[in-house]
Amino acid sequence: MDSQIKHIHQQLVNKEITCTALVQDRLNLLKQNTHNTVNTLLDTLALELAAKVDAKIANGETIGLLEGIPFGIKDVYMVQGTTTTASSNLLKNYKSAYTATAIQKLLDAGAIPLVKENCDSFGHGSSSENTIFGAVKNAINPDLVGGGSSGGSAVNVAKNYTVFSIGGDTGGSVRQPAGYNNIYGLKPTYGRISRYGLMAYASSTDCVGPLAKSIEDVRIVLNIMSGKDVKDQTTYASAEINEASILNTEGIKTIGYFKNFIDNDAIDAQVKLDFLASIEKIKAKGIEVKALDFFESNTLVSTYYTLAMAETASNLSRLDGTNYGNRIESGSLKETYSVTRSENFSEETKRRIVGGNQVLSQGFSDAIYLKGLALRDQISANFENDFNEVDIILSPVTPSTPPKIGDSLKDPHAMYLSDAYTVGFSLGQLPTLTIPQGTATGLQISAAKNNDELVLKFANFLKDTI
Repeated sequence: MDSQIKHIHQQLVNKEITCTALVQDRLNLLKQNTHNTVNTLLDTLALELAAKVDAKIANGETIGLLEGIPFGIKDVYMVQGTTTTASSNLLKNYKSAYTATAIQKLLDAGAIPLVKENCDSFGHGSSSENTIFGAVKNAINPDLVGGGSSGGSAVNVAKNYTVFSIGGDTGGSVRQPAGYNNIYGLKPTYGRISRYGLMAYASSTDCVGPLAKSIEDVRIVLNIMSGKDVKDQTTYASAEINEASILNTEGIKTIGYFKNFIDNDAIDAQVKLDFLASIEKIKAKGIEVKALDFFESNTLVSTYYTLAMAETASNLSRLDGTNYGNRIESGSLKETYSVTRSENFSEETKRRIVGGNQVLSQGFSDAIYLKGLALRDQISANFENDFNEVDIILSPVTPSTPPKIGDSLKDPHAMYLSDAYTVGFSLGQLPTLTIPQGTATGLQISAAKNNDELVLKFANFLKDTI
């Protein structure tokens, strides 16, 4: 299978390239890039680690598959000693005291971090425009948004600035920018990868996810990061996914799609035509296709944002300039808290905090928040029933193509609706993969919980089918 990781690994082992030259080349590309993907360049650390890899190779020592492979990190992950800003004014000078579990596993495997990547502030956005570092520009057309919130991570992979990057997916923040930039992006089953050291947005749906240019690279990185972590009680032990297993797709007999997603007035006409054409190609391979009923996209978006805003209001309540962040002194302690938060949070973050506090407040929580929790349970039950009928659910990643930079900021409601096809799978905590095929922004493959392997299998099948 295609794999940049394996190709570079072989080049290093064969001494066709040095790790130092490889890393310096990618650092130069990141320095020169005009897509606003870089928050902090980790050049000193990267070159130190590269020199160690070169020394091992020179001494005839065996190196691991990920050893010496350059990667990027969305700027919401703690990496000890590095600045972790969440692309926010509040944390623009904050330095991590520890390293996130998922990132530490990659470092232990020898992968080399190059960059902390630009994103929507605290993950609040679907375009990577809500950032103090300037809007991330799309890898294919720089007049368009890079997608969000992991826009910098997706663009860096698409432009070959990093071999892979680690994003964060709460309601589609890996999958949507992957689709906008024509690469692969995986949201694994909730709990498969530890969230420890990832700045929390909505804790019940936050997932660590890899972005890469091949299914094989996604598989390799997923295996390294997966596993139970005593620091995150939502994690579980998971079996390694091997390459041979995802080459065998004979067990996939039936797929489904949500007909209300496709018959929706909001979907772009070309996206609809391309999706239906992909369905026909799958049918031609002898796979049964079923049209399924699901919740309306407006219901999914409303449920997701009700719960996500409530959780982010709670999670960000600790950021008042006392223990963390850029404190702005005022006349009293209460005023200091107020000014610090109002001046340092982005408009979108403030919108989500206010909305979250509203749905949690007395008089509203029963009518709104508890209803959202009940709807999430119904959505999960719907998925359980669907996966008794089909092996895979296929959907477009987005209803339309990427907007121009600036358009989403003028219309936050339209930005929320761009998540219509991704948030349902987040609420269901399902493994879901964006592939760069089928429509202008790709296709989304989902399976039942813990069936991440099946998602990669079907992606491999589609690679040669559509």
